[in-house]
Amino acid sequence: MRTAEIKRTTRETDIDLAFCLDGSGRSEISSGVGFLDHMLTLFSAHGRFDLRVKCVGDTWVDGHHSVEDIGIALGEAFRNALGDKAGITRYGSAIIPMDEALCFCSLDISGRAFLAYNAQLTNEKVGKFDTCLAEEFFRAFAFNSGITLHLREEYGKNDHHIIEAMFKALAHALKEAVSI
Repeated sequence: MRTAEIKRTTRETDIDLAFCLDGSGRSEISSGVGFLDHMLTLFSAHGRFDLRVKCVGDTWVDGHHSVEDIGIALGEAFRNALGDKAGITRYGSAIIPMDEALCFCSLDISGRAFLAYNAQLTNEKVGKFDTCLAEEFFRAFAFNSGITLHLREEYGKNDHHIIEAMFKALAHALKEAVSI
């Protein structure tokens, strides 16, 4: 089984994360940021990854530190779970519809971290989640997992749907790329 555990403690967050690439989509998420919990639960289910996240963060300030630090920890766990990457497909792509939104993800598990992100989000928040934090999460994940990640909104109007389609597209592309 390709698994990893990460414990990350900073002045702003305390994270305990367990990740399994070869899971069944089970998740137990408690980030302190409700919308992120929802997105990580979907990421786990659509990628068929098992994911446990417990984060205590300074959410009384805002969700930034928790969202970014969870992206960092998940990226590290992903990289560690892959090990030497022997035999993986390496590349993955997915186009995911979510109601009126359509989003694209393409990635390369290259060891060269990069993020190309294009989303035209029109609201500052989805619930209590700052929409600008979606890009922060994806950047932290890409740079700490060592993948080249391209995420693009083809079109959409509802920011919840756009962000959700991006998380699902990432999950499906990763599932393809890590397959043996």
